[in-house]
Amino acid sequence: MRRWRDAEHRPLMRDVAGIMLSAVEDNFEAQGRAKWKDLQQSTKDSRAKQGTWPGKILQRSGHLASSIVTRHSAYEAAVGTNVAYAAIHQFGGRTKAHVIRPKAKRALSFGGIVVRQVCHPGSEIPARPFLKMTKTDIRYMTEDVVRWYWRTLAQNGLAR
Repeated sequence: MRRWRDAEHRPLMRDVAGIMLSAVEDNFEAQGRAKWKDLQQSTKDSRAKQGTWPGKILQRSGHLASSIVTRHSAYEAAVGTNVAYAAIHQFGGRTKAHVIRPKAKRALSFGGIVVRQVCHPGSEIPARPFLKMTKTDIRYMTEDVVRWYWRTLAQNGLAR
C-alpha cells in the first residue's frame, strides 16, 4: 500500500488543469456559459469607433483571454490570471470615481461642449465569470480522476 500513497499525481493534476483551461477558453469563445450580460450601447459605440466592435464581450484586445495560465503540483490544479482588471469582470463591481483629462489635445469635447476635464462617477460592471466551470467540465475532471485512480490501482496490483 505504500506505493499507492506515494503515487505521483502530477500527470493527473496537469490533465485536470488542462481541462480547466479548456473550460475557460470555451467561456471566452461562447461569451459565457450561461451567456454574459451584453455590453451597453455606449460601450459598443465606443468600441466601434476604436475598430474593436463588432467583437466579443471580454475580448477588445485579447489580453485577458491570452493571460490565462495553468498551474499544477502533485496535489492541486488551478487556472488564473494576473491581469489587474480580471477580478472586476469575474465578480462584477463598481469602478472608482476618477477624472478624465485629454491625452493628445488641450480639451475634451462631448456633443459640442468643450471642457478641460470630466469627473467620472465610476461605472457599474456586471459579473462576467470567465473562470467558471460548468457541470460538464466538472464531470470531465471527475471522470479523468476516476480513470487515473483505477489505472493506478491496477498498476499496483490492487484492482483488476
